[in-house]
Amino acid sequence: MNALTRIWHDGRRAERVAYVVGAALFLSGAGHAVALLATGGSWLGPLSLRKAVTFGLSFGLTLASVAWTTSFLTLRARWRAALLGAFTAASVVEVVLVSMQAWRGVPSHFNFETPFDNVVSMTLAAGGGVLIVVVIGFTAAALVEPGPAAPSLRLAVRAGLLVLLVALATGAVMIGRGVVAARGGDPQLAYTTAGALKPLHAVAMHAILVLPGLAWLLRFTRWPEAHRLLVVKVAVAADAVLTAVIGVESFTGTDPFAAPLPVMALSALAALVLAGTGGYALSGGEPRSRSVRVGDGKARGR
Repeated sequence: MNALTRIWHDGRRAERVAYVVGAALFLSGAGHAVALLATGGSWLGPLSLRKAVTFGLSFGLTLASVAWTTSFLTLRARWRAALLGAFTAASVVEVVLVSMQAWRGVPSHFNFETPFDNVVSMTLAAGGGVLIVVVIGFTAAALVEPGPAAPSLRLAVRAGLLVLLVALATGAVMIGRGVVAARGGDPQLAYTTAGALKPLHAVAMHAILVLPGLAWLLRFTRWPEAHRLLVVKVAVAADAVLTAVIGVESFTGTDPFAAPLPVMALSALAALVLAGTGGYALSGGEPRSRSVRVGDGKARGR
């Protein structure tokens, strides 16, 4: 618990703002889930409140994860605040606009029926572009700057940001495909073609929390850094395999639950190994929280 409270107390202003906003977005998604269940609405289709649920939960969790993970990077204070502020603002815009359109009973994406809906759709696309640019900036810093002193945490942060880029790039492809189909006069095709990539987008989105979270947990075990690095390498490899398999399935239009048995077995094995590394970290024996080196922690901006 002390380690968790230190994340807040040691956080910079931009990070604390992101944590608060992320929590609000997450609660928005949870609230929409309650409303959807209470009203008996459908979980399917572009008009469902499900989109408000998934966007709120996912963006809330991702925003907090990005704020926490990038706190370990060695960045100039102004650049850090600017990048994280842009990510926070774009996340809010995405969730608010999607939720608003859900309550209006109209599609949020690929909807060009009225001038207002056209502005909403283009704003959502632009917000996605902002998210990509920001994550590219953070990823470049992670690859170029020293970052965390612990190699295990450094690898986890870099891998998490790279996989997040895969998720955002997938989202951009989804939007591009959908816009082309919708502008061509077939909005139903837009939702079908974009929806085919949802599994990859969803799987890749939260590596930014899973991988750095694993490395962070390992810091409180009795194991030496060399062993922690090995565990993180296994997790990164498993996540890469899972993302690759789901990616191939998504771009070939294969249902992950109807894929050939060897492919399903490979993705299931990768998921089990990834989950197993988390369980292994939690079983690390006597905590060593008092002996965690200062160098393992977050890197202060210059």
